[in-house]
Amino acid sequence: MQQAAALFGIGTAIALGAASPGPSFVMVARTAIARSRPDGIYAAFGMGIGGLVFAIAALLGLHGLLFAIPSLYWALRVIGGLYLAYLGLRIWVGAKKPLISDTIDSASRSTTAIQSFALGLTTQISNPKTAVVYASVFAAFLPIESSLVFNFGVAGLVFTIETVWYTLVALVLSSNVPRRVYLHYKSWIDRAAGGMMIALGFKLAASTRQS
Repeated sequence: MQQAAALFGIGTAIALGAASPGPSFVMVARTAIARSRPDGIYAAFGMGIGGLVFAIAALLGLHGLLFAIPSLYWALRVIGGLYLAYLGLRIWVGAKKPLISDTIDSASRSTTAIQSFALGLTTQISNPKTAVVYASVFAAFLPIESSLVFNFGVAGLVFTIETVWYTLVALVLSSNVPRRVYLHYKSWIDRAAGGMMIALGFKLAASTRQS
């Protein structure tokens, strides 16, 4: 009963966190609209794997590690923040570049799938605030003693929540109407998305001064 309540609490908290707007949402949405629906889904899968990495780290005691070594968290925030800002800058710089909509061969499609997956994964794991959220949620809900089966269940639940949510984002935003709107206002949307990523990244890196 205690483990079921813990599983429900963790699942609810992670679902609410995934649904809140942030760099991950921006990246999956833009990938699905600007590239293709499959690319958005690959990016969503990358997000799921990133969530799985954080879940495993949290189960292994990430919260205690960050608390014991404050400089580690400081370094993670600086590096992660700068990386998010770099991704935003790439979007901003490419705002006026037209999309290539010609037929893509299978080798090129395979390459873009890998790139989309890697982009989703790196965007997820580059945000140390997500790591802290996971660590805090797990510290709050995990029972004092848990079985290996329970830990596998938690990891699987986290992966499922992250992947399913961002897959839904990719499916909805890659439909015809959002894609037509994006193509028409590409430069403005890319600048807005890039500016948001840059602002989030620099805000994250600058917040280390307050620690």
